[in-house]
Amino acid sequence: MNAKKSGAVRIAILFSGRGSNMQTLANHIADPQVNAEFVLAITNRPAAGGIDICEKLDVPCRVIDHKKYDSRAAFDAELDAALRAAKVDLICCAGFMRLLTADFVNGWPDRLLNIHPSLLPKYKGLRTHQRALDAGDKTHGCSVHYMRPEMDDGPVVVQKTVPVRDGDTPDSLAARVIEQEHIAYPEALDMVLKKMADN
Repeated sequence: MNAKKSGAVRIAILFSGRGSNMQTLANHIADPQVNAEFVLAITNRPAAGGIDICEKLDVPCRVIDHKKYDSRAAFDAELDAALRAAKVDLICCAGFMRLLTADFVNGWPDRLLNIHPSLLPKYKGLRTHQRALDAGDKTHGCSVHYMRPEMDDGPVVVQKTVPVRDGDTPDSLAARVIEQEHIAYPEALDMVLKKMADN
C-alpha cells in the first residue's frame, strides 16, 4: 500500500479485466510527488486478473458481481455505497466494462474518469480497433475523458495517437494503443489532480 500522504486525493480504480491500466496508475500514484493515494479497487468480475495486482499492491479490492443484482440501479447503488464508505475523492475507470446509470455518474460530477481505446468522439462502444481498420483510418489512439451519463461521452482530458499501418490487425493495433494508454492515463491524472488542487 502507498505510504500515507497528508491531504492526498483518495482514488478508487474500477476494472473488469487484467488490470494493466490499474497497474500503471498504481505505479504513478506511488510516486511521492503525486498528491494521491490508491485506497480502493473494485471489480465486477470475480475472476478478473487484476485482483492479483491488488493483492501484490496490498490495496483493498472489493468484488461486486453485477450478475448478483437484478438491475443496473441496484448494482450502481452498491458500488456508490462502497466508494463513499472509503471516502473516495476521484474514480478512475480502467477497463471497467459496465455502463453506469445517469444517477451514479451525476453523483460524482467531474470526479469520474474513463479511458477509451479510440480518438473520441469516434468509435464509442466496443470493437474500436476493428472499426478504425474498417474505416481505413490512418491514425487511431486512445482518450482519457471525464464521464458523462451517455456512453463514452464527456470532456476529453488527454488523447494519444498511433499510426495505422498496412497489414495491421485489431490485435496489432490494440497492442500499440495500450502502450499509449499507459502514457495517457497518468498524464491525465496529473492534470485532473492539479485542477482539483486549484479549485
